Amino acid sequence: MRLSNRNKASVYNFLSTLLLMIMVFGVIAFIANKYRFNTLDDESYLLIIVPIVLLIIFYICGRQIFEYDSDGEVLNFKNRNIIPFLEKPLHDEFPKYKLIKYNVVSVLFIKRLYVTVSSKNNGSTILKYQISYLNRKEVNDLKLSLNKIVKTNKDKKDKKADFTNRTTVCEICGTSSENN
Repeated sequence: MRLSNRNKASVYNFLSTLLLMIMVFGVIAFIANKYRFNTLDDESYLLIIVPIVLLIIFYICGRQIFEYDSDGEVLNFKNRNIIPFLEKPLHDEFPKYKLIKYNVVSVLFIKRLYVTVSSKNNGSTILKYQISYLNRKEVNDLKLSLNKIVKTNKDKKDKKADFTNRTTVCEICGTSSENN
């Protein structure tokens, strides 16, 4: 399954540019009010504070572009920001059988995907992706795909463990016996 919100990059660019323009106009209006018109008094600080808070919320939500591909035997995750110099883009690729579990955490308007992958050195590694800009349907599709892979991996692991526990071969005489 492929999932991508790359086609919404132009919307996120527009929104980012609009927020920056609102902030610039807010600063200009604040300065004009402070030194020339003096009509708003203390409310003039809202001309700066509101756009800055909106801009901070936009960037705290994380990387805007998320791409996922589970076609074939490899999982691909890509997560990048529309403004390249703000955050380093993430790109991870690993075999499906290494996926142990995943978790989607939603707090207010911020959503994160935590993927646990088996590794040789530490036993497991947690990879973090920002999925705040995915809609509910895209998040549900992502969960469905990852659930399928985790279930398949768990079934394979259970079958292997079941086979290992059932039959043991005596190395000395070559006979096999069943363990219960």
